[in-house]
Amino acid sequence: MGRHAVLLTVLFALVVTLFSVSYIFLEFYKLNREQYINNTFLKYTVISRIYREHVQKRTSVTMLEANLALYNLYTVADAETIAEDAKILKSENFQAMDDASHFQTLTGFVKPRFVEIRISMLQYKGVIYFLLQGPNSGVLLLDEKIKPYRAWNMLYAYLVIISSITISYILVFMRLRPLRKLRKKIRDFGAGEMQTSFKMRGEDEISVISNELENTRQKIRNLIESRTLFMRNIMHELKTPIAKGRISAEMLESGKQKERFNRIFLRMESLINEFAMVEEISTGFSHAQSMEYRLIDLIDGAIDLAMVEEESVSQDVDATLRVMADFNLFSTAIKNMIDNAMKYSPDRHIDISTHEGEIWFESRGERLKHPLSYYVQPFTKDENSRDSFGLGLYLVDAILNAHDMVLAYEYTEGVNRFIFEPIKK
Repeated sequence: MGRHAVLLTVLFALVVTLFSVSYIFLEFYKLNREQYINNTFLKYTVISRIYREHVQKRTSVTMLEANLALYNLYTVADAETIAEDAKILKSENFQAMDDASHFQTLTGFVKPRFVEIRISMLQYKGVIYFLLQGPNSGVLLLDEKIKPYRAWNMLYAYLVIISSITISYILVFMRLRPLRKLRKKIRDFGAGEMQTSFKMRGEDEISVISNELENTRQKIRNLIESRTLFMRNIMHELKTPIAKGRISAEMLESGKQKERFNRIFLRMESLINEFAMVEEISTGFSHAQSMEYRLIDLIDGAIDLAMVEEESVSQDVDATLRVMADFNLFSTAIKNMIDNAMKYSPDRHIDISTHEGEIWFESRGERLKHPLSYYVQPFTKDENSRDSFGLGLYLVDAILNAHDMVLAYEYTEGVNRFIFEPIKK
């Protein structure tokens, strides 16, 4: 969810807004419909008065129909069928006093008698009816001018508002869409694709941010190119006097001085090569340069680089194990582990083996005096190490990090064990 938090938040807001508006309109529809029914029912309470007089005075049905016709109310045939199937919208009871009972009460014979009358508002097949029910009879009335409640205006307003909200959120989604492209470009740029362009057309906030990123990318690219050119020029200029110095040293007659100068120039050349390797890892490495190689081929390449006898390296490696790597860099990392064993192991021997995807380098010797984190820093080494610039394990660690691996260290019964361990994603 974290990757799409903004999108999901906007979508959640859209759903909540649509639900809230729909609920409000539904409640408003119910209230408006109820008010319409109440107003219509109240308007036709005159029916109850006419029917009350009919019951009290016991007038004829013809007289009742004539009185109702004055209000455009007409009796309906087949009233029983309609009354059974119709939907009752509203009904109300009232009482009417029997005139005959009232007359007898005045003469002192009996108490007044009241009869129950019920008036109901019905809807049947889109038509409104009024049903009057007395103690002994009933009548179903129709007013053709009355229409059932229709919510067309409310429905139209609802659709307009819902459409407006939906269109607004669609526009928001469209505005947020460039964020996905921008995220992909940033990921590609972080992976080392320096040619990735962030430039976008437009003047909205996302376009402004993208164009600012493009300006920053250009500055970073210029800085990297300047740094790379500067470093390469320095290395080139340094290699020239070193080569001349080695030639001059070969002309010396004294064997001791000749060996000393050759040693100095070899150390300087080795330092320059290690600097070049650091520069390649920090600025030029990309996973796009990686290919799948057999581990045994990488180890063979490292043995050739280290220029050691094959007897000095024992291998117990799965021949089918393959590694996605840059051949030169990964071989250099293995070569540095071999060099360490040749320098610090008393028997000048190293065992290379694989265990569940890990690569182990084991050699006899003393335990490291400092934690591994000390040795993976540049220009750090033990006090008695004269032939090292302190870049060996630093280079190994940097190369492994570029290949999504880490360097680990263990010491068991006089054996130093360095491990190339893949990062578990």
